[in-house]
Amino acid sequence: MADGELAPFYTWQDAQQAGLTRAQLRDDGVRVTRGSYVSRAQPLTLDAACHAVARVVPRQAAFSHLTAAALWGAPVSTSGPLQLVVPRGVVRPRRRRLVVAVRTLDVDDVRQHRGLRTTSPAQTWLDLCAGSTPGELVAVGDALLRAGHLDPGGLQRRLDRAAGAPGVVLARRLATVLDPGAASRPESLLRWALLDSPLPAPEVQVPVLDRWGRVVVHGDLGYRRWKVLVEYEGRQHAERDQFRRDVDRYSLTAADGWLVLRFADVHLARPGVVVDRVGRALLSRGARW
Repeated sequence: MADGELAPFYTWQDAQQAGLTRAQLRDDGVRVTRGSYVSRAQPLTLDAACHAVARVVPRQAAFSHLTAAALWGAPVSTSGPLQLVVPRGVVRPRRRRLVVAVRTLDVDDVRQHRGLRTTSPAQTWLDLCAGSTPGELVAVGDALLRAGHLDPGGLQRRLDRAAGAPGVVLARRLATVLDPGAASRPESLLRWALLDSPLPAPEVQVPVLDRWGRVVVHGDLGYRRWKVLVEYEGRQHAERDQFRRDVDRYSLTAADGWLVLRFADVHLARPGVVVDRVGRALLSRGARW
């Protein structure tokens, strides 16, 4: 590295070699953890923070758990410390804003992703099964499948050799219900609320046909047999153009005999309400279970 030149993320040693004074470092660098900085010239994203940290931890370390899930694009919170894992026999770094676990890692359990050493999607999801709620795990698993990062066969192979791993019993149970058709975290949470109830299992992306048998819309979730749809309405549905499309969509489905139940973010924390209303709708259409 030539004098005066620094990458967007760098270490204290890099700054010294580039000739930065302590005052210049305070002006330029945002410290992620001890000796690890991201330049103020770029946003302090998760990617940037991880690249900075990767320069001060053992090369065998891999980002894991929620940090890895976020790097793979899953809908998780990254407000806490960065999470990593190191293999047994490697000194565990002890630094502020880092949580580092020690365990055996097979070669298939680690990938290079976005220039970072990261636990594989299957390993990441298995790790989360030790401490996350079933609904959130379904949402993460659905998202990883939808993005093409996770495949059922690869996940099953990882679970086959996970005997005794924390969370593996729950992981094996939930692996059978993951579905890439769920288009968002809220849809996955609604789907899990229904799957975890006595109600029949809902379909994902239910096609609604017009009188000529053509698919005109898809419902988020639903029951074709009883013509009941379950829809999640996010904030984008309040926009004028989207609202107009929704009005047309719902009047079309109602005209063809569909009963549409619409839920919003307030219902995500009230799964009992979702189950009760969907159950009543199904009963009104003659469903029995």
